[in-house]
Amino acid sequence: MAATEFGQAVRRWRERVSPEAAGLPAGGQRRTPGLRREELSQLAGISVDYVTRLEQGRATSPSPQVVEALARALRLSAPERAHLFHLAGLQPPGPDSVPAHLTPGVQRVLDRLTHTPVAVFDAAWTLLVANPPYAALMGDPSRWQGHQRNAVWRNFLDPDDRVRHTARSRLELRTALVANLRAVTARYPADRRLRRLVAELRGRSELFATLWDTGVAGHHEAARKIIDHPRVGAVALDCDILTVAGSDLHIMVYTAEPGTEDADRLALITALGTQSLVG
Repeated sequence: MAATEFGQAVRRWRERVSPEAAGLPAGGQRRTPGLRREELSQLAGISVDYVTRLEQGRATSPSPQVVEALARALRLSAPERAHLFHLAGLQPPGPDSVPAHLTPGVQRVLDRLTHTPVAVFDAAWTLLVANPPYAALMGDPSRWQGHQRNAVWRNFLDPDDRVRHTARSRLELRTALVANLRAVTARYPADRRLRRLVAELRGRSELFATLWDTGVAGHHEAARKIIDHPRVGAVALDCDILTVAGSDLHIMVYTAEPGTEDADRLALITALGTQSLVG
């Protein structure tokens, strides 16, 4: 990898993205234009130290996941994203891989829903990006790495989330996720990362293996969910899932009925989360 060229490209693109365009507060006077390294770190879900080492050419061979995360955070166009992959010595993901690129339209949706919890997942339910209200509601996902960012993996191997479930609703969700994942593997049979995910789930979860082998049917759909927030308490929200035609992305949106106590609680959660991110 031409480490210096890669780092220069990241810094050049970082300096052209305004914090407002990335959905962040301007934060007072800045020595340089664009995003700070700390802000790029937050948006991409990688450490500030690693961003620094990449920009300075001291870190080599970033993973495809890191390059993809940087491309999303920097709002690169498709040609720029491909160029960043080439600078990293990697081939850009082809049509045989699960798409992970945020289209301009999806990015604009995120930009406009600044007070609504929104997260974008790929076809296999790997989290690509979550806005600050989503992180405030569901917990900060920036610390998750690798398969931890996949909702199927987390539901079977680390089901400690804030959504309240009965035994029946949990099983229904898991069944739907397995059915969805089976359909995705049929659409992208050459995706090696997807195959590794399925292999790990089959090896570590007897329930997943059983559901996978029996060919269960089902689909993940909109639902009324109760979120147990550690600071505000229980809040009942509508969870809607929008699928983006042509890019195979899932947009998850949480909303509350206007004028209700749940709407007030959601507004408080968002405000508390924003304060913690700024302060």
